[in-house]
Amino acid sequence: MDNEFDKAARLLRDAYTKRAIGPLRDFLAPTDADAAYSIQEINTLFWKAQGRRVVGRKAGLTAESVQKQLGVDQPDFGVLFDDMRVADGGVLEPAKCLQPKAEAEIAFVLDQDLPSADTTPEEVAAAVATVHAAIEIVDSRIADWKITFADTVADNGSSAYFVLADVSLPLKGLDLEGAPMEMQVNGETASVGIGSAALGSPLNAAAWLARTSAQRGEPLKAGDILLAGALGPMVTLRPGDHVLAKVGGIGTCTFTYGVSQ
Repeated sequence: MDNEFDKAARLLRDAYTKRAIGPLRDFLAPTDADAAYSIQEINTLFWKAQGRRVVGRKAGLTAESVQKQLGVDQPDFGVLFDDMRVADGGVLEPAKCLQPKAEAEIAFVLDQDLPSADTTPEEVAAAVATVHAAIEIVDSRIADWKITFADTVADNGSSAYFVLADVSLPLKGLDLEGAPMEMQVNGETASVGIGSAALGSPLNAAAWLARTSAQRGEPLKAGDILLAGALGPMVTLRPGDHVLAKVGGIGTCTFTYGVSQ
């Protein structure tokens, strides 16, 4: 079975620079989380050996509506690497993506480790150094986004890039659950939402990330960036799009999906 997982991992890695592949149904049952995370871990270890540096984690499938679409009852996570970060106000070249979509989120940066498999939202709150508006650029190495839960988990949570607002705030006094979100594309509203979309609270999503990471032997550490899940619908990106995310009471961030030369 390990050999089959290696094959699936290689197919996903190759898709980054070649073309999207079909669903991984030859390797994975649609809801086989353990097998899917095994494939994800193979690629994480491969990329770390290539010199990529892990800087945090992202939560996905935090909205109940999306879970229902995929027939699952749990979120998922992916690994954030240092080279996935796009500067606030920066440019992401379309040549680096296959079929990207953007979603606005709330992000945390930790100043304490979270080693416990029983981490609570309150313990996460105590470990948060700063809170940021964020944009995650998700992408799928599975053609036409025809994904199951296992496909997206194996594919590093359908992750690609992220933007973290340069301006940050301390957590104390912020209304994370009630924070309204608006994402604009080329000056027009493209997505709206609210902080509670992420498992009822971004802190709930971050606590789930902390528990799950600890259970899998890779606990969250001081300095880690945590993307706590989408606050509203994803938006498909087209070359030339300028994206701005506003999270009420927390901040804004932007990037341009620049036209390749």
